[in-house]
Amino acid sequence: MAIAVVNPATGETVEEFTEHNAQEVEERVAKAQAAFEALHETTYAERAQWMKKAADIMESEVDELAKMLVIEMGKPIAQAEAEVLKCAKNMRFYADNAEKFLADEPLDDPSVVNASQAYLRYQPLGVVLVIMPWNYPLWQVIRFAAPGLMAGNTGVLKHASNVPHSAIYLDTLFTRAGFPEGSFTTILTGSGPIAGLMEDRRIKAVTLTGSEPAGRAVAGQAGAQIKPAVMELGGSDAFIVMPSADLEQATTTAVTARINNNGQSCIAGKRFIVHEDIYDEFVEKFVAKMSALVVGDPMDPATQVGPLATERGRDELAELVDDARDKGARILTGGNTPDMAGWFYEPTIVDGLKPGMRLVMEEAFGPIASVYKVSSREEAAEVANQTTFGLSSALWSQDAGDEEFFIKNIEAGAVFVNGMTISYPELPFGGVKDSGFGRELGAPGIREFCNLKTVWKS
Repeated sequence: MAIAVVNPATGETVEEFTEHNAQEVEERVAKAQAAFEALHETTYAERAQWMKKAADIMESEVDELAKMLVIEMGKPIAQAEAEVLKCAKNMRFYADNAEKFLADEPLDDPSVVNASQAYLRYQPLGVVLVIMPWNYPLWQVIRFAAPGLMAGNTGVLKHASNVPHSAIYLDTLFTRAGFPEGSFTTILTGSGPIAGLMEDRRIKAVTLTGSEPAGRAVAGQAGAQIKPAVMELGGSDAFIVMPSADLEQATTTAVTARINNNGQSCIAGKRFIVHEDIYDEFVEKFVAKMSALVVGDPMDPATQVGPLATERGRDELAELVDDARDKGARILTGGNTPDMAGWFYEPTIVDGLKPGMRLVMEEAFGPIASVYKVSSREEAAEVANQTTFGLSSALWSQDAGDEEFFIKNIEAGAVFVNGMTISYPELPFGGVKDSGFGRELGAPGIREFCNLKTVWKS
């Protein structure tokens, strides 16, 4: 894929970029290594000051950055603004909490191991390779960069090829805020150099957010080099609705969960698993609300659903729906490519899904909702767990028994009860099964790329 900005609302190429050559990549890795050596000598207080300055810069540039995101990947302007502000919040969260999260931890009863003192110390690993996708061009990166830099690591970013403006912005942000030059640097390249970078001994670890195939490839390379990795891959989250749920609130949230970011979110309700006692009522409300959504220019504040980020992504989504329709599924609303410029797809609800339809097992990365009717908790859990993914999930119920059952039995990295799955700086984030391993955010997120060094004193 060429490195270029292509406006998904029009299909027009805005700007093209030349890939960094091997020498330029080497220079950037060398700068990241030198920056790590400098950063290693700084204090939490110094890094916190710079991190808060970076947050101030982003907030001051929110209007410009939001328009950049809309042009690069098509999200509605209000959501683009929210992404920028969420990045700033995350940076301040780690500026305020990094020292506490990484404080020395006394180990229980050192006398048992013949010590006068024993404790655990967290120390940074070094340069981390950061491989990120296009769907949240700033937030996905800041999820690593804020804790990573506060821990004392540095980063080399290989961003998605269709969001080079975001990549270039992030290349300069932290230096502008005061961090040593090279603390967080971007390489403009395709996937070709990744294997070579993984073999570079200066690269100590890798974090990747992306597709399952990309995760398998990079995790394999990291394993071959015995390097730590965090993988946040695909998701096909279950959104379970039981008889005691508030259906008005549940259906309103279901719409938001499915069409947020134009439906292009790994961690979002995609499969709506509804108890038969309230299935018809839920579906009626859900269809009415999805059908009423405004699809159009993402720069228009009235727009609720913009285009898919890429033409290929739009076409793959249409193929999933067409496959289900051809095999007998019902399209309750949507199901078509609208007659307009750009890579749009109608908000769509599909039911009557059966084994053998691709939509049952594959991730629908766009505004497509799959609805399933179930007769019991056990059947709901079976449907929820039938895919290979396990990123997050949501349960809607006022019944304490339902709550405990699904928290125990859903195979996912998180369960949100009577709310929409969303990432918060304060909460650990990550999945199980083919959705990946490791955690971002919260205290675990900053510790992922630290050496947990045990100290023993006689």
